[in-house]
Amino acid sequence: MARRKAEKTAQRLSSANSFASIAALWIEHWKSGKSPRHVDTVRRRMAANILAHLGERPITQIEAPELVAMAKTIERRGVSDLAKRALETTGQVFRYAIAHGHASRNPYSEIRPRDVLRPTLKTNLARIDAKELPTLLRKMEVYQGTHVTRLALKLIALTFVRTTELIGARWDEFDFSAARWNIPAERMKMRTPHIVPLASQTVESLNVLRELTGGSEWLFPGDRNSSKQMSNNTILKALDRMGYKGVMTGHGFRGLASTLLHERGYPHEHIELQLAHAPRNAVSAAYNHALYLEPRARMMQDWADFLDTTRRAGISNHV
Repeated sequence: MARRKAEKTAQRLSSANSFASIAALWIEHWKSGKSPRHVDTVRRRMAANILAHLGERPITQIEAPELVAMAKTIERRGVSDLAKRALETTGQVFRYAIAHGHASRNPYSEIRPRDVLRPTLKTNLARIDAKELPTLLRKMEVYQGTHVTRLALKLIALTFVRTTELIGARWDEFDFSAARWNIPAERMKMRTPHIVPLASQTVESLNVLRELTGGSEWLFPGDRNSSKQMSNNTILKALDRMGYKGVMTGHGFRGLASTLLHERGYPHEHIELQLAHAPRNAVSAAYNHALYLEPRARMMQDWADFLDTTRRAGISNHV
């Protein structure tokens, strides 16, 4: 009887000093002055990326290699910036734990993200930080160039397809009754078909665009020759004119969408399919394009709603 009671007491004390319990205390302390939406994002990001690895572990027993293993697991999902942020957030929890007597050392202080994570290539994949997204979206809304270019910017943000996939789009690829954009295999980087579920905001933008370019086979016909598609550099040049030269590209919207959707708790496989990344088994790629269409459609609508809210209200700084 006494032994069982001692074991139960030990389990209760261990649970009270688990990383998850201390992380909950840290969030309650940290959230002061933060917007409810940002707090919710951090909670979900914590649950999906940190607590899944460290949550049940007593905080006093966690060692640096466990943090490295957590970060490497996140990095393998293709979101190295999220892996770095997870490490930094973990370090903040440990600092809180030390300050309040729950731990005596911070294993994060023994490592640096650059020592364990691959460097992020920014040469041709430049993109702004998520905290800069509200300003960019507002600048896009009042872009002083042509209406067609402004709509191209809006659509690449909403659909986060590759730039070449957007500017090469034809009107006959769109099934408006099903709210789907069916991109044929020959136009995709991986040479497999791709389906983009259309959010209501995307359909609205397409309908406006159709008033402007519906007489062409292309969504984005060239300025000088309407029988050809828009130049590859049009979106990049528009971003340059808005002040984002060297820091944001059309491709950058893909990275932003990946990071923010992962942070918001959407399944990795749904995000990867929507990004049309190559599956490990290339033979099955032609079938994978139609997987998870219903949840992907919900995700794309949520993404469009998120962009609207972000443009209107802005988002708080990240942890």
